[in-house]
Amino acid sequence: MWLRTLLIAAVCIASQTADRGGDRAAFLALIDRPRVALNPVVAKRAAIDGMVEERLRFSSEAGQDVPTLLVKRDGRAGRRPAVIVLHGTGGSKDGHGPRLKELAMRGFVAVAIDARYHGERAARPADGALPPYQDAILRAFREGREHPFLYDTVWDVMRLVDYLQTRDDVDASRVGLMGISKGGMETYLAAAVDPRIAAAVPMLGVQSFRWALEHAAWDSRAWTLRPALEAAARDAGGDIGAQFMKKFYDRVAPGLYGRFDGPAMLPLIAPRPLLVINGDSDPRTPVAGVRECMAAAERAYASQGVPERLVLHLQQDAGHQVTPTGERAALEWFERWLRPAANE
Repeated sequence: MWLRTLLIAAVCIASQTADRGGDRAAFLALIDRPRVALNPVVAKRAAIDGMVEERLRFSSEAGQDVPTLLVKRDGRAGRRPAVIVLHGTGGSKDGHGPRLKELAMRGFVAVAIDARYHGERAARPADGALPPYQDAILRAFREGREHPFLYDTVWDVMRLVDYLQTRDDVDASRVGLMGISKGGMETYLAAAVDPRIAAAVPMLGVQSFRWALEHAAWDSRAWTLRPALEAAARDAGGDIGAQFMKKFYDRVAPGLYGRFDGPAMLPLIAPRPLLVINGDSDPRTPVAGVRECMAAAERAYASQGVPERLVLHLQQDAGHQVTPTGERAALEWFERWLRPAANE
């Protein structure tokens, strides 16, 4: 029932945004799983320097409790816009503490979660074992179960939006989403399939996996998964190259270089505001692939008469990093499109 309701909402967006291949519905069907009660539990609540910080958990599916950090300004009544922040590979929700406080100071309810096999969701590996995230990706390659690379966190984000809708301090019509690197990829995927995301800022994540595979530019992004890749290649008895990467992605994240690639998914975010932040020399998100994604998105935004809602902020002389100007641009984007009021 929940998925059907979300699909109906997505159809309303799709009536404005062409989804001729049904990519949104196909992605939702791929990641769908039995819905469980959220059962949110606040473990700790503290007031610090004019801020309220909550540490809580909610259930995204059976056996998956999601550690969450929420920060907001103290002493403010009423509903406020919210911004969700997603971390990159090896990161955690707590690594975004300063960013959450800055968002809260600007009037947002700021929220971060630990992705699968990260932060509090990463058990200590046994001696000689792969780190939990890499081990989970290898398991996905071998068994075809779970999608710890990107897709499972998209599901967690959608369930987080479910939770935010239950809070009396959040305006559910003004929920923004931003993420860095791995979190940037999860940001555009989640925004593409969940119309409740009102504005999105993927940072260092937008790319065409197909373009990278066809132009020998896949290795920098792929090597963030190096331990899992090398073990998977040993299983397959071959070398790691573009053909192997296709096989790897087919098992770990089906459709990633096809119907769920950046050029297919970014247009699905239209007409909602989308700011893409990238370094002009980032080897993990090559600019040529980024521009291919942007060209597809530009057609969608132009066809709906809202080209101003799509912006590429290309950081000059920057690799895989968010510069101060990029950080400022992200904050200003949410202030522009989610419009916190003075009393929020």
